[in-house]
Amino acid sequence: MPEDIGASERMLGQWQQSIQEKAERYQEMATRVQGMTISEASRDGSVRLTIGSNGILTHLEIAESARDKRMAEVSAEVMRTLQRAQSRIPELLQQAMTETIGTRDETANVLFDEAKRTFPAPPPEDAPPPPAVGRELRFGIEDDDASPPPPPPRHGPSGTPPAPPSSRRPARRPDDDDDDFGQSFLS
Repeated sequence: MPEDIGASERMLGQWQQSIQEKAERYQEMATRVQGMTISEASRDGSVRLTIGSNGILTHLEIAESARDKRMAEVSAEVMRTLQRAQSRIPELLQQAMTETIGTRDETANVLFDEAKRTFPAPPPEDAPPPPAVGRELRFGIEDDDASPPPPPPRHGPSGTPPAPPSSRRPARRPDDDDDDFGQSFLS
């Protein structure tokens, strides 16, 4: 029986050592991932940005060349560039996992799958630019046939002005006394 106790103690010691090594590898991976930054630039170079491993924007530069663009175009370019940068996070996470905890770890695969869902690939770049909002210029002759609708009538159907809405309560009659003995129920 003493041999069984010794074997159990060795097995427990190996198990504890394995857990400690795994925890150290996870800590190393977390440290690497936390220190990661991703920089990305727009295709025309008018937008440059940096994000952290959590996908949050940490630095943004908009070049002077962007001043000739509409604000909607600039903001769309910032968002496209940000999405491209964020879509690189799963790849960098997988690289850090491979170098520290390996790719066979079930928890690592769950983390990687979650990163792919959170930071998917950006939409194709050939999407049309967003329409201009509130900045429409029209040239030409207005049609005389297109007149605005008439305003609503100011008088009632009989030609008299409508009565203002009543804001007064109807007066109480003495015979309306139910069982409140002539007093308010709030007193």
